Formats: sequence, C-alpha cells, structure tokens
Amino acid sequence: MRSHNIRIFKINFRPRFPRLENLQSQDPLEASTVMESNNNKPLIRIIDDDAGVRSSWSFLLSGENYECVEFSDADTFFSANDFRRPGCILLDVRMPNMSGLELQNKLKEIGCDLPIVFVSGHADIDMAVNAVKNGAFDFLEKPAKESRLIDVIEAAVARNKANRRDQAEVADFKARLEQLTQREREVIRMVAQGYSNKEVAAEFGISEKTVQVHRGSAYRKLELHNAAEIARLLLLSGDPL
Repeated sequence: MRSHNIRIFKINFRPRFPRLENLQSQDPLEASTVMESNNNKPLIRIIDDDAGVRSSWSFLLSGENYECVEFSDADTFFSANDFRRPGCILLDVRMPNMSGLELQNKLKEIGCDLPIVFVSGHADIDMAVNAVKNGAFDFLEKPAKESRLIDVIEAAVARNKANRRDQAEVADFKARLEQLTQREREVIRMVAQGYSNKEVAAEFGISEKTVQVHRGSAYRKLELHNAAEIARLLLLSGDPL
C-alpha cells in the first residue's frame, strides 16, 4: 500500500510556540492571546507528488518567513482538514488518485476560502483559464520563476487575510444589528442610502428630532460613527436589514 508523505519544513528551527511551562505561568488571557496569534499566522500548504519540488518550494518560501506544510497528494491534504489558519494552497495539477483540479472542486463544494495557486508543467491555456474561472487565484507554469512565485503567494495570502477580516467584521456587525429596534433599522437603512434626516422624517411621518434620536441610538449600538461605514458593512453583509 502506498504510504503518504506529509512533512513540515521550517528554515528556522527555534520553536514557534512557547514552552508549556511558560504558558502555564502566564495569565490565562495572555496565553490564549499567544496561541491565537500563532493560529492566525499564514500557512502555505504545498501539495505535489514530487518530493523534490515540495522541498524546493518549502525552502524558498520559508526564506520569505512563511511556514509551510507539505502533502504528497490531494487525498492526504483533504483528509487533514487543514483549513483553519489563513494562507493559501500551492497545488500541482497532475497527481495520482485525485488531481489538483478535482481537489479544487471538492474544496469549493465545502466552502474552503483558501486561495489556490496552481503550478504545473503539464497545463495548456484552456486548463489554466478554466481553473481561474473556477476560482483559482493564479496558474503558473513549472518551473516557476522564484520572484514571480513569491509575489503570487504574497498576494494570495494578503487576499485571504483581508477576506477573513471582512468576514469577521461582517459577523460582528450582524450581531450588533440584532440590538436595533425596528424603527432604528428603518432609519439607518435610509441614512446609509444617503437620505437626510428631513427626508427620513417625511418618509415615516415623524419629526427630525426623533430621527436624530433613532440615528444616534443606532450608531451607539453599532459602534459606528457615520453613514458611510454603515453603508459599507451593509454592502458586505448583503444588507441584512
């Protein structure tokens, strides 16, 4: 039976996590913050059946201060359920059992948000175009130029981190929206659309002063300070009002 090969490659051999006794001596909140910080550190998942290629990419990216984990095939990576930490996936196309393109489809089905950077020596233009249309971040040809690969990985990681920040911000925004009364929701939607207090008052048959009260209350509950911020978050969250 074919054995699976998973390797963690780091160019810096100092432990990334604090010693257990140090964590035990820390304040629980401080220790939790340390572990959360490590969980948010970008991780590059390298998936290729060629051990030499995996090691080469790991060495290159570790030199750029990325932590890398290697997988010899797509099945092993998918089974590892290694999706929580931000980062991206560096993925070959032709591999035994499950191809890179098949893995892309499976990840899309489960809603995995990690950007995929394909690197293949057996691709054609149609394959590359279809992969990108299906959501791949980029498609590079082997052997990839080192500077180009580093630039693409940096951009993919930046996008993933930004998307996750937006998702967290939207989730927090939606939770705070639950605190608003129905009238505050109605007022704040019109305010976010650019209507003046006078126009909002006329729409609901209330005084401008009452609009100001509802608007101020909504701002405090949402912990926001202007209509532009609210409009941006409403757009990101699909206008849950």
